[in-house]
Amino acid sequence: MSDQVYSSSLRDQDPEAREAILSQHLHPQFTASFQEEPLPESGSSDQPAEDNSEPQSSLKLQGGDIHRDLYRIEAKSKQAKLDKRSASFSFPPRENDDAIEEGVAALEPGSFRRHFVQQHQNGQLDHPRVTASFLDFLDLFGHFAGEDLAETEEDSILSEERENSPSEQTPLLRRPRRRSQVSRPGDASNVKTFFTLLKAFVGTGIIFLPKAFRNGGILFSSVTLVTVSVITTVCFHLLLQCRRKYSGGYGDLGEHIAGPRIRSLILTSIAISQIGFVCACIIFTAENAQAFLQAMAVRVPTNSLILLQLLLLIPLAWIRNISKLGPVALLADVFILLGLGYIYWYDVASLMTNGVDPTVQLFNPKSFTLTIGSSIFTFEGIGLVLPIQSSMKRPEHFDRLLYIVMAIITVLFTAVGALSYATFGFRTQTEIFSNFPQTDRLVNTIQFLYSLAILVGTPIQLFPATRITEGKLFGPKSGKKDPSIKWKKNVFRIVLVICCGIISWAGAGDLDKFVSLIGSFACVPLVYIYPAYLHWKGVAETPWEKRGDIAMMVLGLAFMIYTTLATLAVWVQGSS
Repeated sequence: MSDQVYSSSLRDQDPEAREAILSQHLHPQFTASFQEEPLPESGSSDQPAEDNSEPQSSLKLQGGDIHRDLYRIEAKSKQAKLDKRSASFSFPPRENDDAIEEGVAALEPGSFRRHFVQQHQNGQLDHPRVTASFLDFLDLFGHFAGEDLAETEEDSILSEERENSPSEQTPLLRRPRRRSQVSRPGDASNVKTFFTLLKAFVGTGIIFLPKAFRNGGILFSSVTLVTVSVITTVCFHLLLQCRRKYSGGYGDLGEHIAGPRIRSLILTSIAISQIGFVCACIIFTAENAQAFLQAMAVRVPTNSLILLQLLLLIPLAWIRNISKLGPVALLADVFILLGLGYIYWYDVASLMTNGVDPTVQLFNPKSFTLTIGSSIFTFEGIGLVLPIQSSMKRPEHFDRLLYIVMAIITVLFTAVGALSYATFGFRTQTEIFSNFPQTDRLVNTIQFLYSLAILVGTPIQLFPATRITEGKLFGPKSGKKDPSIKWKKNVFRIVLVICCGIISWAGAGDLDKFVSLIGSFACVPLVYIYPAYLHWKGVAETPWEKRGDIAMMVLGLAFMIYTTLATLAVWVQGSS
């Protein structure tokens, strides 16, 4: 099939140019006619050609039968010249013309097997299956927000080849490398995309919702969660509309539409939000592990547990290939599902037996602003929307799947928060497992496994922030062949993990406020302000669309300023 494509493209080339290129590689005393020549006698091909002016059969050369078509191509080119000079006659069609035309394709620059292999990504002739396994799901974090964050030595090699065209010495085959989620064609079915979206949105944020419902009241929190879900879905839709008109990831969209400064601003917001998620995970793990240890009659300070986590997270942060975290991350997801299943079971059983706790409020005027930030934090999955959409075989169906998934997770999130708050009322704690019977060994086991699940998932959350900041500091250089760059990056990752530990130490004891602050300050621009701005500047055409984008930007900015200041005020009052 590829030969036919090459042949059709070669027919447009100048025959004189073909002959000039080919004549440099053919023996001048050997030729081929269009009629079949008698085969040489046995052993004649091994004899050197005699130096005379009479043309001889190319079959007398070593391997003559193999390169026979090349001499036929030369003869075909010479014959084409004769056709131009003499219009009074034309050569009759010959049986070998089709074979000659097929052989002519070999003269097309870049049409040999080298070009064919390179065009198909060095031997990866099949489309990768983005969501075929959990390891492929982790690969989405390597393309977080549509950015190619993978660190491999092949990246630098490919960039060099883009600047310098490959030569005959360039190896045809190289170790396979995954292609960018943004540029490669997707093959994920609608069903695979549906479950991938569920895995992307159902994460650690769901466990913070019971305390968020206590902060805002069961009615206000439910309405807030649904409202945030609707607004978030609208902003996802705006970003996807920008994606349809402009190619690339989140940062690329910002650069195409508004310039490189917006790209840097978007990537900075992504890095800040991911660092915030990491700090929240460290705090949650420390406090949840402390509750578990207290149930085991062991008292360990929260700061000591944070320090122990850092000792484990530092070597994990050195991992360059995120897929190596696949087995432990898969096990972590199983633990999270086990924990959520127990929460649902215990809450429903308790409500059926004891009814709703009498301290439940419909609206809590003292700390309702914390609910807004926590709700935004819970739905912050914009970093995985673009790579998941790129993985689809039919990306035009993505919007409908996204709406369905957002509706499902809104019900799940609201149920977790409302059921737990209705069960425990004012006694609802940030670590919801602390509300369960601490003498129950099943509760202790789930509590420990859930803490472990959050801990092993922390390096995955840190990965996008690490690669984005490393790209700013060290550029595209890989440390695979340069130990100095590698250890500079290792030192940087140590410093980054230590900074996360310091921030976690400062926020320990007020996890609900810390989560609300991250949602208000870091997540609001990514979810509400930037998509609306990019849509207003690059996609919106009608006045109503532009007004809607401006309204969304104003709403997002107001959310960010008000909820951030209100969260800080509640935090300061609580500490005083």
